[in-house]
Amino acid sequence: GTFFYRDFSYSRIMTVYFWIFCNIFLLLSHQLVRLFIKEAHRRGLGLRKVLVIGSGELGQRVVQKLNMYPEIGFTVVGYLTCNSEDVGSDIEGGKVLGLYEDLNRTIKEYDVSQVFIALPLNANDRLEGVLASLEEETVDIKLVPDLLSYLDLHSGIEELDGMPLINLTESPLYGWNTLLKRASDIFLSGIAILITLPIMFLIAIVVKLGSRGPLLYKQERMGLDRDVFIMYKFRSMKIGAENQTGPVWAKKDDDRRTSVGSFLRSTSLDELPQLFNVLMGQMSLVGPRPERPIFVEQFKKSIPFYMHRLKMKAGLTGWAQVNGWRGNTSLEKRIEFDLYYIKNWSLLFD
Repeated sequence: GTFFYRDFSYSRIMTVYFWIFCNIFLLLSHQLVRLFIKEAHRRGLGLRKVLVIGSGELGQRVVQKLNMYPEIGFTVVGYLTCNSEDVGSDIEGGKVLGLYEDLNRTIKEYDVSQVFIALPLNANDRLEGVLASLEEETVDIKLVPDLLSYLDLHSGIEELDGMPLINLTESPLYGWNTLLKRASDIFLSGIAILITLPIMFLIAIVVKLGSRGPLLYKQERMGLDRDVFIMYKFRSMKIGAENQTGPVWAKKDDDRRTSVGSFLRSTSLDELPQLFNVLMGQMSLVGPRPERPIFVEQFKKSIPFYMHRLKMKAGLTGWAQVNGWRGNTSLEKRIEFDLYYIKNWSLLFD
């Protein structure tokens, strides 16, 4: 029986060496394959000739993107246009070879294997004619929709039972993303409340002794998908601060502040009760700062893509605040940083 049994013993250092060298060889092999493909393409081997139908801004952006990645093996032979005056002119990365009516001739003359249709929205009436002409050819056809100016927030292409769908705007909070962000908010806000509870208790005493009025300031704010909730803060303003002015933003050295409130606002300690908003699921630890509904109605009319902020749960702090755009600073810069955060969101980013 012992003839068939062997007691193998592997050195741990040999296992480490094996893992290191495997990764090195894998990396080198990938680089060698890339170099081989690049050299083959440089010599004209394996190249796919591309004809772009549409010489406008959309068509030129397609060519620009194709030229950015030569390793994929596309070479642009030129454009077709609807404007006879443009024929023969050189534009972004290629030459205008003819009109749409010259499609079949151009494909044969330049041995085209890929056709990119990049017509502007106002030229969609020509699409049917172009597709009819392509029925006589064996080229691969790719359609580039003229939606670049509308693609903004987590845009992409999906499929519904064989029907292609183009997402123009979508919140990053869906599926597991929602669950993971909520779980991290519950866990971290719970710990933060336990740690800061003595501090909050001390602040509560100081606020009550510092001026008459309620301990907490409650205010309506607008959060994810326009849901309105009550946000809590330690009161830092005098009673009736907006009776004469109406809803206004707080200013630096605002004379409506109490003596204790000035300190609380400068250190952001007045925001600590919002940990309970986070725990209740109305806010998140990280996200765009929530705004009052009356200001949201104003800003959405004057600031492009302002409402995209509401595709993410409001935060106790945000990417804009971390980068110094907080309080009475440029609203446009805050929106810029908020949108960057939403577009690039991940749990690790938080």
